[in-house]
Amino acid sequence: MSADRKKLARLNRLEKLRAIAKQTAATEAAQAESTLAQLRSLSDRTRNLAAGYAARRDAADGAALHHNSRFVGGLQSLSRTTDGDALRAQAIADAKQQALVEAERRRAAIEERADVQARRIAAKSQPPALTGRRTSGTELE
Repeated sequence: MSADRKKLARLNRLEKLRAIAKQTAATEAAQAESTLAQLRSLSDRTRNLAAGYAARRDAADGAALHHNSRFVGGLQSLSRTTDGDALRAQAIADAKQQALVEAERRRAAIEERADVQARRIAAKSQPPALTGRRTSGTELE
């Protein structure tokens, strides 16, 4: 096997590895986006639940009012914590998306190098064009 063909085979193997890395990055990015969506949904539901309980005015006595306000405070605290988790999940999801972009860029670069190498091999295997023959006659003919 010639050196050019060995180089092409190596580039093709490397492209396959980069494609696998890209697929892994895509899976991780999708999981991060899913986690982010779940956290945002949980935060919204918790916030709505807290608002619903805060709006209640049916407390029979002070103890029920105190219990309701402590419950609402706990829900609001949980909502703030979930909001913070969602912000961290957003940062992670953004980083995973960036990793996906970089993986695709690396894969495309190797693909391009392999294509150039394949064209170089194909060009070497073509018989030379015989254009060096002189035409007979004059330009007036």
